[in-house]
Amino acid sequence: MANKAPVVLPRIQRILTQLGENVRLARLRRRLSAEQVAERAGVARSTLARIEQGHAGVGIGHYINVLKVFGLEADFLQLAADDLLGRKLQDADLQLKQRAPKRMNKP
Repeated sequence: MANKAPVVLPRIQRILTQLGENVRLARLRRRLSAEQVAERAGVARSTLARIEQGHAGVGIGHYINVLKVFGLEADFLQLAADDLLGRKLQDADLQLKQRAPKRMNKP
């Protein structure tokens, strides 16, 4: 049974295509062949080709393994790290609890 690629919106496909191009350029800048990168990442040559083409069906673990070959795996931590909209929504929904006034102890 073959894995089917998920259906993605054209905007998302453009992002994946750009990511694939960035991976390809990182490989070429380091003057590594596709076979070398695939072997070091522990993926098939065809999987690396699909990554470089921006195929939506490639698992995220394969992307990280390929980025590890280039020393770029820590860049993955930058994804959604500074979620401004999410923080604004969280802050807008914050409700401060009202504390009861302190009681004065009468002797």
